[in-house]
Amino acid sequence: TTAFIEATGGTITTSGDFKIHTFTGDGNFIVSRVSCTAAENTVSYVVVAGGGAGGTRYAGGGGGAGGFREGRNNPIDSYTASPLVANAPTNAVTITATTFPISVGAGGAAGYPGPCASNRGGSGSNSVFATITSAGGGGGGAGGNSNRPINPGSNGGSGGGGMGNCGTAAGTGGSGNTPPVSPAQGNGGGNGTTSGPAYGGGGGGGASQGRPFTDGSNTAYGKGGAGVPTQITGSAVSYAGGGGNGTLAPYPAPDGGANGSTCGTGGKGGGGGSPAASGDGNAGVAGTANRGGGGGGGSSSSNASASGAGGKGVVIIRYKFQ
Repeated sequence: TTAFIEATGGTITTSGDFKIHTFTGDGNFIVSRVSCTAAENTVSYVVVAGGGAGGTRYAGGGGGAGGFREGRNNPIDSYTASPLVANAPTNAVTITATTFPISVGAGGAAGYPGPCASNRGGSGSNSVFATITSAGGGGGGAGGNSNRPINPGSNGGSGGGGMGNCGTAAGTGGSGNTPPVSPAQGNGGGNGTTSGPAYGGGGGGGASQGRPFTDGSNTAYGKGGAGVPTQITGSAVSYAGGGGNGTLAPYPAPDGGANGSTCGTGGKGGGGGSPAASGDGNAGVAGTANRGGGGGGGSSSSNASASGAGGKGVVIIRYKFQ
């Protein structure tokens, strides 16, 4: 009789002949037995880092998505993976009968504007499984007019968007895929704008290569970069979308800033809308927990708003068990 992998740790589900361990927090993947078939001891995985928070004051950039890395033990395992998948033997993880510590990255902390300060969003933390590390998303840039410093978006798995500014210069987006891996774990953030009426920050970068980010503009928002879907858990779920930007009022939108990514649950940006009662100082929305989404940027007019925090990451491991 052929033995299969036996392991514990995380939340365990099954899909056909495959067992899935999902870690939404730190833990241990404990392997008590490996398969008699050597090829079955290479496991499939998704490792998503924590997303970056949006920036705040004046028009904060969106937070960058946490780094997204996926490996599939093809042809043993043939589920529908993301476009970023590395099929074995590239970036393969081959297990032995031992304990593998799992780290799940926290999302970056939201920024809160002070009377004379500009707070860049906090960057997300790394997620780790065996030899695979995904980098936390970069925090969104923040800044203001001539008497407040301009902080660019931070580098990370995906980069944070740059802030928008009504002064002489706007912020630049942070770089993605930092440190570099192949396939790339994310993209850079968008740049902010100095043009009215929106003075929009840039959207945070996401995992998808198809739409890495959107720059801020005087008429449109900086939307978060798209995430990617994978069916590693047995059904399609999207991860690692960037956060939307914040805007500086006046801007004729009832709810203010840009939507986050449509694929990967990045947070919506805060609004500086017009009239003030319907949009002034709206806070950015947090990225969804355990998807690694970036948080939305904060906004400002007469009142400055907080940004959205980054979404926590996740680690998923899949292998044949029967």
